[in-house]
Amino acid sequence: MIYLQLENITKLFGSFVANDNISLSVEAGKIHAILGENGAGKTTLMNIISGLYQPDSGQIYLEEKPVNITSPNEAIKLGIGMIHQHFMLIPQLTVTENIILGRENNWRLNIRQKQQEIAALSQAYQLEVDPTVKVENLPVGTQQRVEILKVLYRQAKLLILDEPTAVLTPPEVASLIVILRQLAAKGNTIIFISHKLEEVMHLCDTVTVLRRGKVVATTTTKNTTTQQLAELMVGREVILNLSKSPPSPGKVILSVQGLQVADDRKMIAVRDVSFQLRAGEVLGIAGVDGNGQRELADAIASLRTVKQGKIDLLHPTPASEERLRVAYIPEDRQKTGLVLQFSIAQNLILKSFTKLPFCRYFWLQQQAIANYAKSAMQNFDIRATGEDVQVSQLSGGNQQKVVLARELTPAPALIVAMQPTRGLDVGATEAVHLRLLTERDRGAAILYISTELEEVMAISDRIAVIYRGEFVDILDAQTATVEEIGLLMAGSRKQ
Repeated sequence: MIYLQLENITKLFGSFVANDNISLSVEAGKIHAILGENGAGKTTLMNIISGLYQPDSGQIYLEEKPVNITSPNEAIKLGIGMIHQHFMLIPQLTVTENIILGRENNWRLNIRQKQQEIAALSQAYQLEVDPTVKVENLPVGTQQRVEILKVLYRQAKLLILDEPTAVLTPPEVASLIVILRQLAAKGNTIIFISHKLEEVMHLCDTVTVLRRGKVVATTTTKNTTTQQLAELMVGREVILNLSKSPPSPGKVILSVQGLQVADDRKMIAVRDVSFQLRAGEVLGIAGVDGNGQRELADAIASLRTVKQGKIDLLHPTPASEERLRVAYIPEDRQKTGLVLQFSIAQNLILKSFTKLPFCRYFWLQQQAIANYAKSAMQNFDIRATGEDVQVSQLSGGNQQKVVLARELTPAPALIVAMQPTRGLDVGATEAVHLRLLTERDRGAAILYISTELEEVMAISDRIAVIYRGEFVDILDAQTATVEEIGLLMAGSRKQ
């Protein structure tokens, strides 16, 4: 039985066609993946199904009946619930309070009764969680269970999950997959959006691929491969399995001893971290988001004060007196990596606009800046109509390429890459990884920080696992296993 059917859905934003005549069907009780590059139209389509947007043309059918989803509230009434990548929970409230928030209209609440109802619901769906605990005291994986319970409490039959595994450890991902399969077995229909193709293949029954706002393929996971899905998404051959040369570590470039760094609330976020990083190697840092990675990266890039310990940046050649060139790729390209209102050319010279050839006698040399930008756009495959285009108008992948072009063009000795592929599709991720490996082979020392464990394992020569601000172990990437690192990420120290 077809539970959800979209027929010729089109959505315009001015002259831009976000969804172009999209038709697809989702079977009841199945897990259906929606894949596509950044800007392919996935989010717009999900916002239409969940009532945030209305289509300019086309029709939606639920259980073969035409429906008009005019608002998120109307979507909930129709049994459609969306679980966002960034949880919509209030940390200071309990599990029960979060779940019933906005649902109960009575001025007198019987909280104990609601707790019992939610406990029964969690047991029925094997989503074990204590309804009396405050959300801020729950691990991330359990918070996601609360999000799922929240839509089930509202009697949602169609669940839309947007990048649900982005902040989970491997054991939590495995647990979520079991939960989603149980939900489907009980009759729920699930739409699963993810950039992680292995998860899609492991979990989903059917896959629809969007490209440039159109459906290019719908297939079953049994009849396709991750390579074929990647090529459908991007429209060309994609390198999924990185092939890198054996490491040839040189002299120590970065030496960190007994480092302690505080976060914005003056709480210790990095505790007694010590390590060395050599020229020509990639040290990956694996960990769940929020375990001190940002503070560590900021401290090494001289953007945050060190509370205790030492960070030594060592020159690859003793004779060099020039300041060591350090490249920093921040985790949020829009907030800290770019000035969105500036053009591509202006963003490319943010760190060097006072120097020759871009500035002469305190005057910016526009022709030199333009020529430099054109060359960088060609070298880094930045796709835009010209160097004067505002970076706010670029896709996420092209914005990240602007950051890479600015940071990597001076041939830095040390590269700190913080979540360099966050939110990028397989094509843009491939471009970032290949560029970083080129820098490694040139002799750069690279600190690669990511919550994407598969990426860390693929690109790294050594892997440090961080938990609550400490390095619990440093492993050889060639011999480390996903299970081993996953347990360390969850706080299980190596025996």
